[in-house]
Amino acid sequence: MKKIAIIGTLASSIVGFRGPLINELVCKGHKVYAFAIDYSDQQRDLLASLGVVAVDYGLSRSGLNPVADLKMMFQLKTKLENINPDITLSYFIKPVIYGTLAAKLARVPTCVAMVEGLGYVHTPNKDGFGFKKRILQVVQGFLFTISFHFASKVIFLNPDDPKDLLKTTFFSKSKVEILGGIGLELMDFPYSKPEINKSVRFIFVARLLAEKGIYVLLEAIKLVQVKHPSTELVVLGGLDNDNPAGLTQQHLDELIRQKVIIYPGQVSNVREWLSDSHIFVLPSFREGVPRSSQEAMAVGLPIISTDVPGCRETVIDGENGFLVPAFDAVKLAEKMSWFVEHPEQIVPMGLSSRRIAEEKFDVHKVNAKMLEIMGLS
Repeated sequence: MKKIAIIGTLASSIVGFRGPLINELVCKGHKVYAFAIDYSDQQRDLLASLGVVAVDYGLSRSGLNPVADLKMMFQLKTKLENINPDITLSYFIKPVIYGTLAAKLARVPTCVAMVEGLGYVHTPNKDGFGFKKRILQVVQGFLFTISFHFASKVIFLNPDDPKDLLKTTFFSKSKVEILGGIGLELMDFPYSKPEINKSVRFIFVARLLAEKGIYVLLEAIKLVQVKHPSTELVVLGGLDNDNPAGLTQQHLDELIRQKVIIYPGQVSNVREWLSDSHIFVLPSFREGVPRSSQEAMAVGLPIISTDVPGCRETVIDGENGFLVPAFDAVKLAEKMSWFVEHPEQIVPMGLSSRRIAEEKFDVHKVNAKMLEIMGLS
């Protein structure tokens, strides 16, 4: 039996996205300690029922105060010393940096870092990277250089992220593992043959932020609806009022009033909405490997996404959908219109999506690879 500490941020990601891996570890007889910053009593009880110990720690997810981050790192070190784990798995950027360093200071034998995406700092806007992001890339690269030096393995979801990170970070390529997506339980997202004898419905699932391509998509759907007025766009995702690049409530209300989009908001039954749609669209500017696209593929939807890191891992162009240039609403509208004009291609392309999901994103296959990387196979 090994003691394994999983260090993340939000408890919801521990329970939702790390759940299958935790179950796999527990079933193999390992003791799991799950670190998060915002556990509810219900989440603690759920993990306890699985034999997992929920551990609280303090972390500012987006703060830039190095003193606070270092204080958190030493507190985390103390907690790890008390547990004395054999392996740590840190994921998300701050836990990867400070969790790996804390584990090394606590003399943990094996420290695995998983970078699920390079995030805001490495996501360009239409004009490239501004001065602030360039500075943050250098600072983040310096921190990654230190933490990766002490990591046993560094996992990336797509092959583009380590290449881009090497521009500002020094690390051994021999430590790099490409996972290809965190995967999902395919039984939870069974194939559903779409009905093609009704108005074509596109669906977008993401936060309503510029970097997710929401403004590009809104421009594109308006172009499509000029030619094909009955075309529908379902938007699932929440507003981020603290983000200046986010869609505003006023703008959203106007889109709903004009019937440009169907907006049920953030919902708990995403699978049902996917099953009631025809094509999934994600014109994001950068991703790790988007979970939302994986879910749509499993259900059997063709995918239209951008030819950028992460997104391109979900599309074989012309087979299960199309890749379009980032920031290009006209090209996006052309591919959306193509599906409206060729509805007979929705089912076969959706079947290709399901096949690719089974090959690449089955969580059991992904977890087998994770265990191998962690030295537990």
